[in-house]
Amino acid sequence: MADFDEIYEEEEEEDEERALEEQLLKYSPDPVIVRGCGHVTVFGLSNKFEAEFPSSLTGKVAPEEFKSSINRINSCLKKNLPINVRWLLCGCLCCCCTLGCSMWPVVCLSKRTRRSIEKLLEWENNRLYHKLCLHWRLSKRKCETNNMMEYVILIEFLPKNPIFRPD
Repeated sequence: MADFDEIYEEEEEEDEERALEEQLLKYSPDPVIVRGCGHVTVFGLSNKFEAEFPSSLTGKVAPEEFKSSINRINSCLKKNLPINVRWLLCGCLCCCCTLGCSMWPVVCLSKRTRRSIEKLLEWENNRLYHKLCLHWRLSKRKCETNNMMEYVILIEFLPKNPIFRPD
């Protein structure tokens, strides 16, 4: 019976921690959305993101740091997206002859581009933004103008964890 009580107490502590996390998340501000603003979009990924500093990040991060992060992401897109567009055109031309198999390279390259951006964002988070209680991530969202999906950069505000010191 003593073992059962210990498990029950651990579950009770987990429930309290979960409730505390939910309460902290409830009071955090809405995330900032940075949309793509390029002319070319391949599988929902635009060829560049807006470098304009959002007003809701004032006091959280320096505009220069924000702009340098966006420029790093845009340079990654500038390097990878033209190759994806070429393969997309090639795949579309050969699609009938290959029964759609010529589209696989485009899908794989698009996935590789997304992963490289996610790795870049993770590096940025570890380098700077987690220290500022921010978390950047690539997220798939519905477009405002139509029913298509697009990838956006979501900047979430992380709750500050209280530091408990045993006396």
